[in-house]
Amino acid sequence: MATRAADRPGTALSAQRDEVGARNSAVTGAQQPGDNGDKLFTAVNLSRASQVIVEQIRGLMRAGKLRPGDRLPSERDLCQQFGVSRVTVREALRILETGGLVAIRVGARGGAFVTSPTSRQVGTGLADLVSLSTITAAEVTEARLVFEMGIVPLIVNGATDEDIAELRDLTKRHAQLVKAGTYTMENSADFHIRIASCTHNAAIEMLVHTFHGPLLMSLLEAEAAGPLFGRKGVAEHAEFVEAIAARDVEAAETIMRTHIGRTAARVRSHEKRSR
Repeated sequence: MATRAADRPGTALSAQRDEVGARNSAVTGAQQPGDNGDKLFTAVNLSRASQVIVEQIRGLMRAGKLRPGDRLPSERDLCQQFGVSRVTVREALRILETGGLVAIRVGARGGAFVTSPTSRQVGTGLADLVSLSTITAAEVTEARLVFEMGIVPLIVNGATDEDIAELRDLTKRHAQLVKAGTYTMENSADFHIRIASCTHNAAIEMLVHTFHGPLLMSLLEAEAAGPLFGRKGVAEHAEFVEAIAARDVEAAETIMRTHIGRTAARVRSHEKRSR
């Protein structure tokens, strides 16, 4: 008997019928033929399917059932487990990829692989939050005073000889940039991130990296309030490095307090003039 056009794979009617079947499975939560009860995912409601898929995958990552490097099931398998169409699965994967939670690779060994968002990605998100909320650059700088002053002893006591050598090279390069007139607040933020790494504390490094966006925003406001901000800041960075080399916690704290305190004053001044 000839096959009807509606039954042939790849036709519009066939695709529509598949989607209806997927909707019915998603709403009822019925098991698909051949299910063995070991599925990683559960069917979702089509009204917000892609977001529910995203949340399920995030939940599995938080629970440690999906780890960076793990490959997600194929699109076909995901469609069957979630009870949705490929369009919905692809939308969910795009959301996860944008959030830095999934990397899409092409080719014979391609697919969707679990990753973890970089600190810079998180920092960018925080910068957006700051710019779109009532948080001010002055508040960011006050937070820096609490946090960065708190880790000074860890920096001084934890820095290795290699750390100190790299910091000296970094401040020398920054001094050259100042002379050339190409020094930026991005360079200043990089210095603060680098000194935090001297603690050799993964949690502290993560916090400083994620704070990169707000830190840069506050530095830019301070720069707007003082044209020579970068020149003075680089000199203090070099002084701070030498205090680390001398293992002088008190001197390092004094330098950092003066350094961030001046930034806070300039930011407050700039915000007052902008009102």
